[in-house]
Amino acid sequence: MAHFRKDFLWGGAVAANQVEGGYNEGGKGLSVTDITTAGSLESPRYLTYTLDGKDGKVAGMFASSLPKGAKGKIFDNEYYPNHVAIDFYHHYKEDIKMFADMGFKVFRTSIAWTRIFPTGEEDKPNQEGLDFYRRVFEELKKNGIEPLVTISHYEDPLALGEKYNDWQDRKMIDLYVKYATTLFKEYKDLVKYWLTFNEINSSLMFLKMVGDGKASDADYQKAYQKLHHQFVASAKAVVAGHKINPDFMIGNMIAGSVYYPGTPDPKDALAARYEEELSQLYCADAQAKGEYPSFAKRLWDEHNVHLKIEDGDLEVMKEGKVDMYTFSYYMSNMVTTHDVGEKAKGNFAAGAKNPYLEYSEWGWSTDPDGLQLYLEKMYDRYGIPMMVVENGLGAVDKLEDGTVHDDYRIDYLRKHIKAMDKAVEHGVDLLAYTTWGCIDCVSAGTGQMSKRYGFIYVDRDDKGEGTLKRLPKDSYYWYQKVIASNGDEL
Repeated sequence: MAHFRKDFLWGGAVAANQVEGGYNEGGKGLSVTDITTAGSLESPRYLTYTLDGKDGKVAGMFASSLPKGAKGKIFDNEYYPNHVAIDFYHHYKEDIKMFADMGFKVFRTSIAWTRIFPTGEEDKPNQEGLDFYRRVFEELKKNGIEPLVTISHYEDPLALGEKYNDWQDRKMIDLYVKYATTLFKEYKDLVKYWLTFNEINSSLMFLKMVGDGKASDADYQKAYQKLHHQFVASAKAVVAGHKINPDFMIGNMIAGSVYYPGTPDPKDALAARYEEELSQLYCADAQAKGEYPSFAKRLWDEHNVHLKIEDGDLEVMKEGKVDMYTFSYYMSNMVTTHDVGEKAKGNFAAGAKNPYLEYSEWGWSTDPDGLQLYLEKMYDRYGIPMMVVENGLGAVDKLEDGTVHDDYRIDYLRKHIKAMDKAVEHGVDLLAYTTWGCIDCVSAGTGQMSKRYGFIYVDRDDKGEGTLKRLPKDSYYWYQKVIASNGDEL
């Protein structure tokens, strides 16, 4: 018998910018993802812009990558996969019906900030945007599915990114709080579960990818200052949300990973510990404990960072601690101070390849034991309810006889559900599990459709061609049984 609670929330997760499409419909403004091209495993995604009358493009996913003074621009000769994505904007009823038939208890999605405030600085929200999400949430509730809503999921308004240099200006705090408060008031009777920022620690983790881990002190200054503003914004949103509806459960969201020392060398143990502090615990402590950790000064000093902290910031961080710890988990990392042979590759993957693990074609390790370890460590550290809000296997799926025989995906998910069950047996208070990309969507990292995660196949390719027809994969029927049995039948 599995050990999951009777009211365990089984479901799936997506992000607005990766599924919705309709980028210029319903009064929506441009977000940063709307000027982001497609990429691949070999080539990055680019932001397209104009500067001093000349067009250009730069690798990146955040507005901070744009040259100073540049304005984002959509080019006629570039393909932007997020413009249509899988057109959830027009297919949401059909998709929610398929989720309901699978037995979903919860569906995690995000709200596109620019559907609510097209530039981010309007006084009044865009009613068409509010109405769209109300219809989505009402459709979910009608089908017995709880919405789990991410307020900011990698899609800041482009206008704010350009004007305030990707959260370097404190004015972003009040603009975010205005946006979050608007959502809390509008959907206070429809949405109980909220997440403030998706994978907030990615600002630091991405720096490990820059120039083979040789990001400049200026880059670290920007990343830590951005995070400080986001911590304050998140905390203020938590306080506001609890006033609007005391029953709200508001969480953080961390890109989760464990870090193993590559050898028994004590230096490797220290290196792995320091990597975890930078990549995981710094952000988690700030949001779940409401304070900067003891090692924060060491991290700042390593890169000559001088944070601008205003009066009241630390107090509001303490007051606005999150109610639950939520995270994504795909893989683990290995850290060593020694020369290594083959290195891992892929989003947030770094360091040496672990000889005890298998790797996907995107360079991601499969490590369910790491998920159990992460759950137990973080629950022990924070002692608040937890949710696994992203977990899944990206793979090239082959359509045969109108379906996909994705035993590899079933095998991956089965192992991770068993790991969660073990963690629950060991005392972890786990509320929910939402697999990533429960319906095929545009990959955030590469912009591809061919890197598929879903239980539902969507007929669209990396060039934006296809009918958008939805088809259940073998994993769809498998997950249906998992949910119906509350994790007993794997």
